Amino acid sequence: MAEVTFSGDLSAPDPVPEAGIEAAVRLLRDGRLFRYGEDRSSIPEAALLEQEFADYQGRKYCVAVNSGGCAIFLALKAAGVCAGDKVLVNAFTLAPVPGAISHAGADPVLVDINDRYVVDLEDLDRKAAESGAGFFLMSFMRGHIPDMDAVVEICARHGITMIEDCAHTMGGGWDGRLTGTFGKAGCFSAQTFKQINSGEGGLIVTDDEDLAARAILLSGSYMLYAQHRARPPMEAFERHRFSTPNCSMRMSGLVAALLRPQLASLDERNLRWRRIYDTLAAELAGIDGLVLPARPAEEDFAPTSMQFSVSPDLLDDGQLAHFIQDADAHGVHVKWFGATDPVGFTSRHDHWRYIDGSEAGAVPNADRILSRLCDFRLPLWLSEADCRTIAAVLKQAVAAARSVGNGSEKIRHTA
Repeated sequence: MAEVTFSGDLSAPDPVPEAGIEAAVRLLRDGRLFRYGEDRSSIPEAALLEQEFADYQGRKYCVAVNSGGCAIFLALKAAGVCAGDKVLVNAFTLAPVPGAISHAGADPVLVDINDRYVVDLEDLDRKAAESGAGFFLMSFMRGHIPDMDAVVEICARHGITMIEDCAHTMGGGWDGRLTGTFGKAGCFSAQTFKQINSGEGGLIVTDDEDLAARAILLSGSYMLYAQHRARPPMEAFERHRFSTPNCSMRMSGLVAALLRPQLASLDERNLRWRRIYDTLAAELAGIDGLVLPARPAEEDFAPTSMQFSVSPDLLDDGQLAHFIQDADAHGVHVKWFGATDPVGFTSRHDHWRYIDGSEAGAVPNADRILSRLCDFRLPLWLSEADCRTIAAVLKQAVAAARSVGNGSEKIRHTA
């Protein structure tokens, strides 16, 4: 039988819609790219985006910043995280998340995960009681959402402030409620591979007027905070303006101009992603040894990527590395969290060596799960035929890897 190869490029982002391009060109011709200005005759693009995103989320306040990572950092600082504080965070997340905790001068305490790739509630409850942490950074890594009612209850019982990292869940939610509305603040990303794309960009939403005022001041408002539309009352700024540093992390007007038209089509785009995911899930279900996570009915996920685990009964570690290489050679670039070294947008907690391992906490389930966890991107241009081809490549790669016997030379994953 002839080998199957996928000819598309899963790393190719979806283009910015024409309305965003036109808005950006108009702004370039006007020249007002900075989000603030002394000309009060027009409303800055960033202020309009903040109002529109606050309305979409159903939250009072929104602050637009220059990346998802700095949105997390600013939210933590604005919520009161200080140097030396402990911040709980689920162990399956992306490097900018513990990076934001470190940036805030705090220490991450890792919480284990379960086979759905989400935070383990029992471990969260235990470490909330034992760690002395006052904050929990809930990371919806790769768009997987835990039982948020249970998470909220645990945090409330232990007096813990929750900040949500919603970089992979814009428009997603739990039991009819959007992510970014459960904690004191929600942080979002507009990096190229997220639900909306401006290359870089971040958004913070909250109902807390002091957090919002401090985040605006921290982001670098130069005392021009009155130009924000989704902002707290001016009295909130008076409480903080002389004690809050300017960290220069604003979103530019150009980024906001690119994003506003995309926000209008967010729900429709998420529906398309769900259809692609469901099609691929049905195809992968027919491949022995590839295990997809359970997705409860309450989880309204917005999947820009797809994850699966490879059973150790199917492939040993050397064969799994062979599977990754064979899939890549046939056009499907699969990322493997179990690789010796972090590659691209994958990493594990043992790669973050700036974290004090003695304080971080043991996460045995995460270690087991991540050692077998694979994922790949789901661009919106994928057709049903593309999905079938991708599944055929993965099935073919499994067969090729299984043919590599235990006595054969093992292939070290390096790309």
